[in-house]
Amino acid sequence: MSERYPGLTLFADTDCDITPEMAQAWGYALIPMPYTLDGTEVFPYKDGAPLDIQAFYKRLREGATPKTSGLSPADYISLFEPALKRGDDILYPHFSARLSSTFNAMRIAIETLQDRYPDRQIVTLDTGAITGMALCILEEIAHLAAVGTTLAEIVRIAREELIPHFSFYAYATDLQFFRRSGRLSGISAFVGGALGVRPIISIDDEGHMGAVDKAVGTRAALAKIHRAMSTLGEDMGQHPLYIVHSDARQEAEELAAAIQERYGATAKIIWVNPTAGVHCGPGCLGVAFHARRRSL
Repeated sequence: MSERYPGLTLFADTDCDITPEMAQAWGYALIPMPYTLDGTEVFPYKDGAPLDIQAFYKRLREGATPKTSGLSPADYISLFEPALKRGDDILYPHFSARLSSTFNAMRIAIETLQDRYPDRQIVTLDTGAITGMALCILEEIAHLAAVGTTLAEIVRIAREELIPHFSFYAYATDLQFFRRSGRLSGISAFVGGALGVRPIISIDDEGHMGAVDKAVGTRAALAKIHRAMSTLGEDMGQHPLYIVHSDARQEAEELAAAIQERYGATAKIIWVNPTAGVHCGPGCLGVAFHARRRSL
């Protein structure tokens, strides 16, 4: 049985920006989502391996062109089966299924495992989010599990009260990464535009990530992020609040100070995970916060 949550094992993937330290504190088993850089496939934090994320973004600034890949059914089976063997049910809140084909392999794996362990529950929960937005939901789910909330009730609360009520707004600076990956809807409208254009990025109710606005320059982009927060934000200081950045630490600290001053809420600053960083590139900055609804 799980020592943290008797009868239940929580899983989380690294596309949600969760680190080994967070996973240990909250009781999650980590699923590393792979990327390839300089010809080497990397599974972040696998088997306790360290991750130099600053060096990763340095290589991107130097011109490296990494790519992402999904897991195989065998990968998912190897991750999930030990929990099932020891008698646990599984809850896996994952990053948005709209953003990857890896979940086709996951479904095949789950079908295989359900045949092997018909008495166990394997529950997957699409957060419809990624990076810090998904991390907010993971943190809330861990709090629910910690007070003994049943699996069914965790899933109900997550779907009804958590997933629809976190929002994410960010800006990007280097559009070549989004253009190359094709993962961001609407980005073509901004590529090749004015010097200093900053697409404003958000995630909709269905888990699609898209460019919803634009600004010229960082100051104007931050003003649009603040507008989203002031319009949508709700009880932000009572829920997880994360600033995410892909090697833009100074800007992240300035945003954190502004959030504290304007809204009286403390934001934690975290790195955008490398798998998401493959698509957004260096210099991105965003914030995930509790909200009345997901988007403007």
